[in-house]
Amino acid sequence: MDLIVRASVVYFFLWAVARGVGKRELSQMTAFELILLVVMGDLVQQGVTQEDMSVTGAILVISTLTFWIVVMSYLSFRFKRTRTVFEGLPVIIVRDGEPLEQAMRLERVTMDEVREGARNQGVGDLRNVKVGVLEPDGKFTFLTGDDEGGEKGDAQAGPAV
Repeated sequence: MDLIVRASVVYFFLWAVARGVGKRELSQMTAFELILLVVMGDLVQQGVTQEDMSVTGAILVISTLTFWIVVMSYLSFRFKRTRTVFEGLPVIIVRDGEPLEQAMRLERVTMDEVREGARNQGVGDLRNVKVGVLEPDGKFTFLTGDDEGGEKGDAQAGPAV
């Protein structure tokens, strides 16, 4: 029973850490951060299992972590309110071509990162962006005036997908 309680405590601690670190940090890990993640895994294992090196102990810990993953996934699927708590919300960082400095500062996103995200989606100039969103997974989504289909003449628009 001790292993189950320890695994549950560590699971929720790691969830809180992942939420607190921020969206962009999780989506852009450096090589050093990857090494730290591996080291953290070993430290977590030591803290959860203590001196228990048995197969039964490992199965209990893995089962407990899997249980919490499934429970949180189900709650996110079933209830919208829990989805926003567990997964986060998208944040608008560009509106009508203007970067929203306060939102960018809160999310710890630089202008260079926003411009790079726009270029990756084929947007050359932020002035063409109606809405730029930082998604909960740390990726950017940019909607331009062309994306709505109706502004530049419906007759030449392709079939709706």
